[in-house]
Amino acid sequence: MLEFTSEQALQWLAMFIWPFVRISGFMLAAPIFGAQSVPVRIRLSLAFVLSLTIAPLLEGLPTMDMLSLASYLMVGKQMLIGLAMGFAMQLMFQVFILAGQMIAMQMGLGFASMMDPANGISVTVLSQFFLVTATLLFVSMNGHTVMLQVFLESFVQFPVESAEISSGQLWQLILSGTWLFSSALLIALPVVTSILIINFAFGVMTKAAPQLNVFALGFPIAMMFGLLLVWVGLMDIVPQFQGVAKESLNFMRALSPKPIPVIP
Repeated sequence: MLEFTSEQALQWLAMFIWPFVRISGFMLAAPIFGAQSVPVRIRLSLAFVLSLTIAPLLEGLPTMDMLSLASYLMVGKQMLIGLAMGFAMQLMFQVFILAGQMIAMQMGLGFASMMDPANGISVTVLSQFFLVTATLLFVSMNGHTVMLQVFLESFVQFPVESAEISSGQLWQLILSGTWLFSSALLIALPVVTSILIINFAFGVMTKAAPQLNVFALGFPIAMMFGLLLVWVGLMDIVPQFQGVAKESLNFMRALSPKPIPVIP
């Protein structure tokens, strides 16, 4: 009859629980997997399967009393690491949402909004269009598998026993908001600049002929030109998406204290 000691049971539980907590935090914040449309059971099942797969490959996992203060601190650290890496990838999709907001506000479609099922917030229709396009490109390029690969590599570069995010890494995560706004502005800048020139032209026309109703005439023309410019800009959406995705993956890898080489 097989007998197991409490120390062995504690070691087996620790071998599974620490990777499970980190993966669960990542599934909570990562794009696609962390969407509100994905049931919680699916996220937990995927985190459970990944934990069972990777747990036997990890070495040097700490064993401690699961009801002690040290174990609670370890759970918090692992959850923070997973949330930080998932948030780093979430920024990639927020770039396109913000770019759609900028374009929609400039062309007069800011009032046309709808509920985003992935995030549970109200966004403009154009932002939802950019989000769906980015999601389809991300899945078609196997970005979800690359994202999981980069995250699972963190268990090697960011071991469980020495897992701790420094204040510098947290500050770098906070400063990623500047990259979010700058990248969104670069995507929206051609359309925003073109519509701004059109509005200037209507201003000159109104000054020269005050009897023209700029609101009745300028609004539909600005919207028409805006939709035309968005359609033309879709020709370059793939290289723009590749650049944003590469930056997000590199930033996700840079959260590790010993970052592996970035994606060229």
